[in-house]
Amino acid sequence: AKMVSIRRVEVADLIAIQTANLTCLPENYSMKYYLYHILTWPQLSYLAEDHKGRVVGYVLAKMEEDPVDELEPHGHITSLAVLSSHRKLGLATKLMNNAETAMKEVYKSAYVSLHVRKSNRAALNLYSNTLGFTTSKIEKEYYADAEDAYAMEKRLIPKEEKKPNPTPAANPTPSATKGTSKNASRKKNKQAGAPQQQQQQQQSAPAGEAKSTATTAPTTTTPPAATTAGTTTPAAGGVSKNAQRKRNAKAKAAAA
Repeated sequence: AKMVSIRRVEVADLIAIQTANLTCLPENYSMKYYLYHILTWPQLSYLAEDHKGRVVGYVLAKMEEDPVDELEPHGHITSLAVLSSHRKLGLATKLMNNAETAMKEVYKSAYVSLHVRKSNRAALNLYSNTLGFTTSKIEKEYYADAEDAYAMEKRLIPKEEKKPNPTPAANPTPSATKGTSKNASRKKNKQAGAPQQQQQQQQSAPAGEAKSTATTAPTTTTPPAATTAGTTTPAAGGVSKNAQRKRNAKAKAAAA
């Protein structure tokens, strides 16, 4: 039996990983690109090595830098390869499972995506039947040689269902509700009746005051002077000239 172990990729492994990539796949990358993955997302890439420490497979993974939905971060498999001498051992599945678990636990990745050539039947079988990926769309002329690619995805965290509305506060007892409603209605009636009473008082006050004033105010009328045969009766306390003359004449006669 072939003894193979799986561990996280380190910077010192990048030359061996690039060699495995050149051996297995037509899609090749610069060393700078490998280094960018390991320094930016060091938890996501894994390798398989035999008992002599030789790299026989790897998965290069990252988090999507421009996600379509910012509320759903997702990971992406850049490259997966296993040497032909170590295939049929389930290494590709183990490498993928490690990368997916790290995406979910470290970065809360909602799903993982990848691209695969339409002609790569073995890889399509692995992704669809073993790992549970589904095809989301076909990207025309995705590869450098103009071959189309299947864009595939796999959910890592189920989509959240709509959260139920919070439980409403407990309703008060019927008696309390009834009493509260009666008190509330009484207050409303009082508040509604008060403006009407004030308005009625304001409207009736001037009329009442005018009425009382008209009935209680004393009337001061100067009695007209009495007229008798064209002569004017003097006012009380007045003395006529004729009476004065008579008195004077009497006084003179008495003196004589």
